[in-house]
This record gives sequence, C-alpha cells and structure tokens, in this order.
Amino acid sequence: MSKIIDKLAWIHIKNRKVLGARTKGKAAFYVPGGKRETGESDKQALIREVKEELQVDLIPDSIEYMQTFRAQAYNKPKGTEVQMKCFRADFKGKIKQDNEIAELNYLKHNYVYHKNCPAVDKIILNYLKGNDLID
Repeated sequence: MSKIIDKLAWIHIKNRKVLGARTKGKAAFYVPGGKRETGESDKQALIREVKEELQVDLIPDSIEYMQTFRAQAYNKPKGTEVQMKCFRADFKGKIKQDNEIAELNYLKHNYVYHKNCPAVDKIILNYLKGNDLID
C-alpha cells in the first residue's frame, strides 16, 4: 500500500516561466506550497503556506483550482507518493524568500531534464508547457 503526501501548490507564472522555490538543505526546486494544518480548507492552507514561504498575500477571491498531479515523492521511499493540488491566484506584495527558502527561481520547461527535478514537478511542468503557459 502506498503512502500519500497531500500538498497544495501555487502556480505563479511570470514571463512564461513558473516560480520554483528551493528549501534550505535541499537540491530540488519545488512549486511553492505545502500541507494543510488540522481544520484548514485548501484556500486557507494555500494562503498560509505562500505567506510563510514567499511573504505575499494571495487574494482569496482570485484563487482558482487548476489540476491535481500525483507521482513518486522526491527522496522518499518507493511507494510514497505526493499529490499536489495546484491553484493559480493573484497576490499582493513583493515575492521574497522567507527563512526556510534558500533560493527562488523562475523555471522553464527544460527544468524537467535537471537531475534534481522531482517527478511531480516534471508532470506539472509538462502540463504547463502542454497548455502553452510556459516556454
């Protein structure tokens, strides 16, 4: 039986590239987001996680579900999958990394070929490229 890590993610596209965040001590860039806390709705958790990681406020009425992606979790035992429920949203403020984030980068589709690209992010990047949202 596989274990599922359930996460929410914010898809922020700028100049046909998607925002990626690299956590301190990790090699991979991930689409920003995280896990729900007990009792949180998807929107509440997404707003909180994005604020914690990127110091911006998502505009609640602009949050729009995109797609859910699932794959083997990066650097986890075989059979541990991550499920990413992805949303787009407008925001207020200036994106800047918070304490847990080592680096931010806007990623093109070619990040799928990087040795550290997580499987779920490859699926997300392929989806964005296939829908002509990123280069």
